Amino acid sequence: LLLAMMALDIQPDDEIITTPFTFIATAETIAFLGAKPVFVDIDEQTYNIDASKIEEKITAKTKAIMPVSLYGQPADMEAIQAIANKYNLKVIVDGAQSFGSTYKGKTDSNLGDISTTSFFPAKPLGCFGDGGAVFTNDDELAEKIKSLRMHGQSKRYHHQYIGMGGRMDTIQCGIVDVKLKYYAKDLALRQEVASKYSEKLKMKSEKFILPFVAENVTSAFAQYSIRVQNRDEVQEKLKEKSIPTAVHYPMPLHLQECFSYLGYKKGDFSISEMVSNEIMSLPMNPYLSDDEINYISNTL
Repeated sequence: LLLAMMALDIQPDDEIITTPFTFIATAETIAFLGAKPVFVDIDEQTYNIDASKIEEKITAKTKAIMPVSLYGQPADMEAIQAIANKYNLKVIVDGAQSFGSTYKGKTDSNLGDISTTSFFPAKPLGCFGDGGAVFTNDDELAEKIKSLRMHGQSKRYHHQYIGMGGRMDTIQCGIVDVKLKYYAKDLALRQEVASKYSEKLKMKSEKFILPFVAENVTSAFAQYSIRVQNRDEVQEKLKEKSIPTAVHYPMPLHLQECFSYLGYKKGDFSISEMVSNEIMSLPMNPYLSDDEINYISNTL
């Protein structure tokens, strides 16, 4: 994300519109460059940024829109791109959880001006440590990003830009290189696991809200997240039955202490706040067996 914004020459006091319902890195990197994260509430079904609320947040300082493909599903990119085109803004996709997903037949790595992903071990395509990738179809941006990730070098010891050490460790590259060969199969298995969960759980859907995948979109299903009213109690009961769960994410970014300087308050983004109180992720990986899915579903 830093490389993407540096390549687009994001400056202090520039504004970037994004979602408050995401991992801290989305807005943290914006603030790290001295720019200002401007939050827009989420869609209640997909949990991604609500494109219909973006335009009203655009100012003379707005330089980019940063949608997040939460839980593995791209946002409403057609609407977002139309707004960006109208106001001459850049689009940076935070695809940390969505590598391999599609939007209207196009892979998420082809969306926006620059798309990013993460290879952190918990992600659908994970290495054994830290790693990630930046994607763009703009040759000029690609060359600039290559330079920025090597301390702004144009050639050895000649530095055209202020850059960073942004290269993946060789061992992590080797791991991703091998796992990539099996990734299409893993993605298909993830979608199969999600379908089995939904099939088992839909009979009890009055008790909780199941994941929703928009039309013309495929999800990488980084997580299989449901919403329940009494989350803490449910998590405790599942834990007693040796079923681990996680909450992605328990507090929206606009309520985090580190962003108090932005002046947001409770109630500013009601959907994000509601979802953060109800969301819960069930075990999800390509290799969950039918017995495990049945046990988790029946226990839930």
